[in-house]
Amino acid sequence: MSYNIAIDGPAGAGKSTIARRAAEKLHFIYVDTGAMYRAIALFFLKKGISFQDTETMAAECRNAEVSITYQDGEQIVLLNGENVNSLIRTEEVSSMSSKASAVLEVRAHLLDLQRSLAAGENVIMDGRDIGTCVLPKADVKIFLTASTQVRARRRYEELRAKGSEESLECVERKIIERDEADRNRAISPLREAEDAVHVDTSDMTVEEAVDRVLEICQEKMV
Repeated sequence: MSYNIAIDGPAGAGKSTIARRAAEKLHFIYVDTGAMYRAIALFFLKKGISFQDTETMAAECRNAEVSITYQDGEQIVLLNGENVNSLIRTEEVSSMSSKASAVLEVRAHLLDLQRSLAAGENVIMDGRDIGTCVLPKADVKIFLTASTQVRARRRYEELRAKGSEESLECVERKIIERDEADRNRAISPLREAEDAVHVDTSDMTVEEAVDRVLEICQEKMV
């Protein structure tokens, strides 16, 4: 029987980094659902579909085959057979993925894959609605967050390391807009599950946040 850990939270909270490291320590499989939505967002952008054209997104999403494989412990996201790990972390893809994730047909397209992974493996899965929608019966649920300013600074430094010249003010504005869109979308909005453990990482290092997640998991596993 598989053991499932759900980690939710807003953009820039460090979910992916923390979940990945915790999964390594627990010897669980890490499933980055946000990367799957980013892959579909990249597909839409390559097709020239606009942010507002949700009807075309709904019609075209079935032509985007998104799958996950692992190489030397690293999650590889495949879009129609192509490794797109290096292409899905731009702000443009991030904005499109927020729009795409609100489209019912897009969510349905990915939901079966996410649940089948969790049914067959011990997983840590992170996203926006894992504990509330994707894995409502997860053994452990954690809501990971941080202040808007801290999340913006983290994303800004991440983008700078990749050569981006986008200002901190612009990054913070996009974080706020993303939060607003995620919390107010009609389908599976970002919200904290009633039985989730709230973890604010504003004043934590990555290592401290990972230790806190592991502590919660160990408490729940007893």
